[in-house]
Amino acid sequence: MTLHETEFCMQLAKGIAKQFGSNCEVVVHDLRTSDMEHSIVAIENGHVTGRRVGDGPSHVVWEALKADPAKLEDRLAYLTKTEDGKILKSSTIFLRDEHRRPIGIFAINYDITMMKSMENMLHMFTASADPCKEPETITHSVTELLEELIHQSVKIVNKPVELMTKDDKVKAIRFLNDSGAFLITKSGQRVCNFFGISKYTLYSYIDEAKGEKK
Repeated sequence: MTLHETEFCMQLAKGIAKQFGSNCEVVVHDLRTSDMEHSIVAIENGHVTGRRVGDGPSHVVWEALKADPAKLEDRLAYLTKTEDGKILKSSTIFLRDEHRRPIGIFAINYDITMMKSMENMLHMFTASADPCKEPETITHSVTELLEELIHQSVKIVNKPVELMTKDDKVKAIRFLNDSGAFLITKSGQRVCNFFGISKYTLYSYIDEAKGEKK
């Protein structure tokens, strides 16, 4: 890398590290050096990995450099780990000359160890006993509750009312009956109107649903 290129990368590294704070390590490698074991020419917040100017590339970078230079691709937002157990979110960007040959590396390593711990704690706190079940709607009145139960019954059948067969409607009525919907005053008439059935048919479907349950 030329002096100008190195100075620009150092300025950029300093700005990114300042923007994202002490958990953000930014490293600049010079790939034109004859001594690849000492490729780091600039580093900000080196305490994240314990490296400093004059140290060499990581194992991930070293493996990439052994591949065909023409096939080298940037690696973005992947996870790495330090020797002392820190978890990092890393990005490795290859700097190239006018002939597309790699001449340097600009790497960002963000320590997310604390965030991962918080993520695990938040997951434990927000997890429900039945993760597959959708959150229940809190209604303001029994009328709203009935409407919500009817909506759920349609969702269970997974068809619009117009396309429901008799068996579909029996399935929906079974859900409503099991959910206690018919304990709500005048719920029978509302359900009849919604499904386009008579009260006689409703009672017949309820009896059929009870029979299937037995």
